Amino acid sequence: MNFFGQYIALKTLFYKEMKRILRIWPQTLLPPAITMTLYFVIFGQMVGQRIGQMGGVSYMQFIVPGLIMMSVITNSYSNVVSSFFSVKFNGSIDELLVSPVSLHNILIGYVGGGVFRGLMIAFIVSAVALFFTQLSIMNLAITILTIIATAILFSLAGFINAIFANSFDDISIVPSFILTPLTYLGGVFYSISDLSPFWQKVSLLNPIVYMVNAFRYGILGHSDVNVFYSLLAILVFCIIFYWVAYLLLKDGSRIRII
Repeated sequence: MNFFGQYIALKTLFYKEMKRILRIWPQTLLPPAITMTLYFVIFGQMVGQRIGQMGGVSYMQFIVPGLIMMSVITNSYSNVVSSFFSVKFNGSIDELLVSPVSLHNILIGYVGGGVFRGLMIAFIVSAVALFFTQLSIMNLAITILTIIATAILFSLAGFINAIFANSFDDISIVPSFILTPLTYLGGVFYSISDLSPFWQKVSLLNPIVYMVNAFRYGILGHSDVNVFYSLLAILVFCIIFYWVAYLLLKDGSRIRII
């Protein structure tokens, strides 16, 4: 297949994912908006009034970047893992693999769908946040780079999870027992600089800490970690995860459900 044909295949796959997300918007876009609204009301308004300031800003402003990043992480991941496992479960992925469509295009198409949903959710949560507090972007480049790179990274992670999964229960294990704890302990609701030296060092082992703080720096100009190294780590992991996902897709041994 020539370049134009590959482009048409990629565009078709991405449009399919995009239309699926928009078609079932009450399941893909509405629940995160409701959930984040509850976070803003409970943690921002009720709890935040007792906490006061954190990181030089009000507690409500402090948690907004973390909540946006949390919603991007969970939705990018869940979109790809559920979408790719569905075509793997019903066997339609075999037709795609035997077609002349490039494996890179298949991978990019599904990851692109996850990124699209993640960015849509980020926009919705940001709009909801404006009802509770004021938002201003301190560094637009870092903000955009961080949110796109994070969406790509967790879309790739969801793709890898979908390849290894053999049942719908398998695709819920990682979000429930790994992703959720890491997200809540990733500095979304607190500044790791307020922790004891021991727990600060433990927190630095959590990769989500770097994503949340890099994004918080882009919006508020405040970060507990080095922003440059955070962005570098995110980009390096994107490359590693893409390579792993591509090799697993190329191998094909885990595509068929056992």
